[in-house]
Amino acid sequence: MPTKLTLSLNDRIIASAKAYAKKNRTSLSALVENYFRFLTEKKTKATKPVSPLVRELSGIIKLPENFDPEKEYTDYLTRKHS
Repeated sequence: MPTKLTLSLNDRIIASAKAYAKKNRTSLSALVENYFRFLTEKKTKATKPVSPLVRELSGIIKLPENFDPEKEYTDYLTRKHS
């Protein structure tokens, strides 16, 4: 059930948020609700324990700084279907 919430924000932020909401055909309430949902789900996911195997394997693969997974996959598909 929706509950009313009063927020105090900077006028420029409100104007920017209203413009963003209008451009994306949504409401400020929906934006705020989605943001709060994102924050709370993110924390919930982050608190899940990591298995010892995953912890051990983390960081084994070192990719170059300029690694582009989309380009690599495109190149792979090009080679595969050539």
